[in-house]
Amino acid sequence: MATVGEYPLPTNLVAGLELDPTPERKAWVAALPRLVPEYAARWGLTLGEPFQPGGQCSWVAPARDPAGDDLVLKLGWWHWEGEHEATALRLWDGDGAVRVVAEQHDRPTSALLLERCRPGTPLAELAAEPEQDLVVAGLLRRLWRHPPAGGPLRPLSVMADAWADEAAREHAARPGLLDPGLVRSGLDLMRELPSTGPDPRVLCTDLHAENILAAQREQWLVIDPKPFVGDPAYDLTQHLLNCPARISADPAGTAARMASLTGLDADRARLWLFARAVQEAWLMPWTADVARGLAPA
Repeated sequence: MATVGEYPLPTNLVAGLELDPTPERKAWVAALPRLVPEYAARWGLTLGEPFQPGGQCSWVAPARDPAGDDLVLKLGWWHWEGEHEATALRLWDGDGAVRVVAEQHDRPTSALLLERCRPGTPLAELAAEPEQDLVVAGLLRRLWRHPPAGGPLRPLSVMADAWADEAAREHAARPGLLDPGLVRSGLDLMRELPSTGPDPRVLCTDLHAENILAAQREQWLVIDPKPFVGDPAYDLTQHLLNCPARISADPAGTAARMASLTGLDADRARLWLFARAVQEAWLMPWTADVARGLAPA
């Protein structure tokens, strides 16, 4: 098994490499035994064993700085969706999310030194899904800020268009998965909804119960945002897609519950969930039934 120092690579990082074994990504993972001590030395850190199972695109470990403060070192493989993670975290400045202590971007590596959450247990391990809804909704309402003028955060349409294009290609290769008309309807919505939404806000886009950790400074803190600017109703979708049994049983009702908890329009939340269910179906075939249940009349 590959190691960094005395530690094995996190299992999700290994799995991510198996899913996307490009030469560039393989070279980055192979370089981690050199990169980790280099960044630790740059910030004077003493490192612990990396968190397991970790993420698919990053090596993350507890750290202690020269002042004795508990921190987290996150070395990430650069990917365009999460490019402005530090920008959003600095905008939120600890209000519902972890703080950034330092950052260094040397493509293809993004290095962040972050506040550490203790005990750091994910919300997914501590609360049933209906209770998770309350926490997710409360955090989202705090994080939906007006974007700063002239900032680097990109519009949601950038991600939505890219995902719709990818899904169109993948669905064409799997013609029996969903009715072609349903695919067109869902992906057209994916492209149209960003331009028809309410006043845009800064979005997490990847907020779910695994990315919310128990902490001491606040009860819960958000980690690992992939920020864009756009329609807040989009931000309900990832949490919903992480609750497969509930949205399979009652997709419209579950979306309406999250819309009510966040003060958003239920119809718009339903449309976004339909679009995401179509877009994700080639990766998660169970969402095909969700898409059929949510299809506009």
